[in-house]
Amino acid sequence: MSSPSVDAAVGTLTDIETAEPTLGINSSIKSYVLRAGRETPAQRRSYDLLSPQFVVPFRESPLDFAALFGNGKPVVMEIGFGMGEATAAIAAENPGNNYLGIEVYRPGVGRLLWDISQRSIPNIRIVEHDAVEVALKMIPQGSLAGIHLFFPDPWPKKRHHKRRLVKRPFTEILASRLRPGGYLYMVTDWEDYAHWALEELAATKGLANAYGGFAQPMDWRPSTSFERKGLEKKHAVKELYFKVLGGV
Repeated sequence: MSSPSVDAAVGTLTDIETAEPTLGINSSIKSYVLRAGRETPAQRRSYDLLSPQFVVPFRESPLDFAALFGNGKPVVMEIGFGMGEATAAIAAENPGNNYLGIEVYRPGVGRLLWDISQRSIPNIRIVEHDAVEVALKMIPQGSLAGIHLFFPDPWPKKRHHKRRLVKRPFTEILASRLRPGGYLYMVTDWEDYAHWALEELAATKGLANAYGGFAQPMDWRPSTSFERKGLEKKHAVKELYFKVLGGV
């Protein structure tokens, strides 16, 4: 399986991207904690062999998606793909799209790379870095067809709510990265976070709720082992689907 060089896909900062404010985002407050999960030998081998081809190094300059993927197909970004189960399944079923996965958990990156190899999935690239910095520095404005946020950390304790990813002003950054007609699709099994996110996204400039409230389940989103564990604990899965104003 061959792919364009990831180094050739990084452009230079334009005047607009250089001048863009961070909108008050505190980059010292992270939405994740690096877990010290065990990396299996297969995950380690996959990472060592395939990361030069599929993992894009973080840089403070915008990506050229056409150069990165070798085509001009629409790009969907997934933030926090975990072990990559849904990412691999969706990408394999939708060869007409490209998928950019953002994840900091090394075993998860290795597992997704293993899936890419085993299933010959050519339309995935990965950035192993903090999603806030990636969105701010590497994603051009108006460039994404969609954004997936499947089961982000709910940070249930009130004192940790500041760490929740789905909140303004970060949602405004995400909205600015979507092209007209683009969508933001979030799924969570934590009810308090679902209502929090619904309010934050509804108040985000440029986004409109496609369902008026919580969305109907999308039949193209595969279930994952993480989701099934939540259902076994009687967690209610909530889905949110917002679109960029002015699109079709």
